[in-house]
Amino acid sequence: MDPADIRAGYATVAQAYREQLQGELAGKPLDRAFLDAFAERVTGRIVDVGCGPGQIAAYLQSRGADVAGLDLSPHMIAEARAAHPEIELTVGDMLALPYADGSLAGIAAFYAIVHLPTTELLAPFRELHRVLAPGGLLAIAFHTGTGHVHVDDMWGCATSLDFFFHPAAEVAARLADAGFTLEARLDREPYPGVEHPSQRSYLLARR
Repeated sequence: MDPADIRAGYATVAQAYREQLQGELAGKPLDRAFLDAFAERVTGRIVDVGCGPGQIAAYLQSRGADVAGLDLSPHMIAEARAAHPEIELTVGDMLALPYADGSLAGIAAFYAIVHLPTTELLAPFRELHRVLAPGGLLAIAFHTGTGHVHVDDMWGCATSLDFFFHPAAEVAARLADAGFTLEARLDREPYPGVEHPSQRSYLLARR
């Protein structure tokens, strides 16, 4: 999707998104375990790329991480700042991250690639690789599968967004092409009544 279309799509749903998902990790024990392991491994600044209303960044901070957040949507960042004023939050594009080469110890990217087709993942992965320090870790989560769905309504709010599914093996291959080394992979079924009923994959990759 074009960045302008993504910003427009989230402008109308940002508040509802925060209200619906702010506490989502309470019902996702495997997500918490994955984030706990990630936070334990990283010493230094973590940026939550595609942070939305900040729930992942806030969880990492609660685990003692030095964390900041970045999102393409100004409306999402406004919601995140209202909910988590103690976290440094920035409007920015994962295709042109506002960080120096090798400046970050870790990156969390939970569902940050949902608006990109699998064929377009190499460019953002190269950018994530650029800003990570040698040995830095990337924790990425995404909906597993193929194709995409178009959404015109989210929680009663009109919008227009495309959400892409990705084969986990292909995501791992694009990470390798960008220079990452895969350390771990977790696949799981959806939690009934907690989230969209799609399979999820979680990859931990080292620069």
